[in-house]
Amino acid sequence: MNLSMSNFKRAFPLCGALHDARAVAGLLAASFTMLIVCTLPARAIEIQEVVSPKGIHAWLVEDNSVPLVSMRFSFKGGASQDPSGKEGIANLMTGLFDEGAGDLDSDAFQERIDNLGAEMSFSASQDSVSGGVRMLAENRDAATDLVALAVNEPRFDQEAIDRIRQQIVAGIEAAQRNPSTIASRKFAEVLYGNHPYARDDEGTVKSLQSISRDDLANFHRKNFARDKLTVGVVGAINAKDLGVMLDRIFGDLPASAELVPVPDAKLALGTTTSLNFDMPQTSISFVYPAIPRKDPEFFAAYLMNHILGGGFTSRLYNEVREKRGLAYSVSSSMVMHDHVSELMISTATRPDKAQDSLKIIREQVAAMANDGPTEEELAAAKSFLKGSYAVNNLDSSGAIANTLVSLQEAGLPSDYIDKRSELIDAVTLDQVKAIAWKLLQAEPAILIYGPAQS
Repeated sequence: MNLSMSNFKRAFPLCGALHDARAVAGLLAASFTMLIVCTLPARAIEIQEVVSPKGIHAWLVEDNSVPLVSMRFSFKGGASQDPSGKEGIANLMTGLFDEGAGDLDSDAFQERIDNLGAEMSFSASQDSVSGGVRMLAENRDAATDLVALAVNEPRFDQEAIDRIRQQIVAGIEAAQRNPSTIASRKFAEVLYGNHPYARDDEGTVKSLQSISRDDLANFHRKNFARDKLTVGVVGAINAKDLGVMLDRIFGDLPASAELVPVPDAKLALGTTTSLNFDMPQTSISFVYPAIPRKDPEFFAAYLMNHILGGGFTSRLYNEVREKRGLAYSVSSSMVMHDHVSELMISTATRPDKAQDSLKIIREQVAAMANDGPTEEELAAAKSFLKGSYAVNNLDSSGAIANTLVSLQEAGLPSDYIDKRSELIDAVTLDQVKAIAWKLLQAEPAILIYGPAQS
């Protein structure tokens, strides 16, 4: 269950007659991406730290095997910066960046994107506003100018505001009939209390209606600044040319953002949220505390989570599904925000088996907290997590660019990918046992929703 309601709006359809230049460009871009999937992860990832003439930092993986460039960028802030009464403004803003910029209205802007064979997307999470572009190298200058317009001069035309706002409102109204969404939102309110994380990223119908064009322009001005920017780039571009590109896109932004300080969140552990819905299954979630990505104990916690519920060989999967058939799936994952980290366990089961599932999950968590894993379990987890990293994080140019941004945001060094396996191998069994007790001895926050009899 994802408590963040981020929204990626645009998709890239590969259709139309081949004589249409836009269709040809789209097909070429898709083909080049497939080539990158096959070539980049097979080699060592060499990360260059680039600084532009105006002092903008980025990480670059240069690869000239295909004429394509992928860029991902992120500005710290996100929906946690939404003013009270204007909830949803960050999400609404991201839906408008490709709806006109500079002297281009919505139709002209999107036609230019298509003619260049480029893809552009923006989204908001609780902690950041992110964007990305994929472009053919031969169209790099023109595509760069288009991204620069979107980042620096979004038009926020009233027609586009009204149209995108109505799309979001329609989604909110539909979600109000969805038990999973209702439960997620209620659980977030209980779990985070008065913290901004308790709010829905998309806002409410009332808050969206209160957002004006001036509100959007002011939010953009305060949040889009160079000191909160992180950039990752992959593809057919060298460090010198990337420096020029960075300055063209981001060089004229304000030096410093005007962000409202956000406190760390305190999880409401030891609470149980029960909601009744007429539905065929009962869904269950447990939330335990976790640790930040930069914590020295991170890899011990990461390995412990994998053994507990992170894969098809995990204890929870084996006990809940394989041995007892109580659920089709059960899993645990660590969720790391800027202001809190949590370990979440989720499953769904028959209503008459809900109490059995709760009991088994609690027993497995207690066993991990009290005794930790075995040497054999730890060795298997290390092997899997080392081998799966490239598949999960480096399987395309866009995925690599996203990884470059994520590593920088976490404050990790550029040689992290090279050293990651060593860091995993260095974790001892005693360290995993210690972190298991530290995190799992807490009384969890629990969400249960489904038929009343469960």
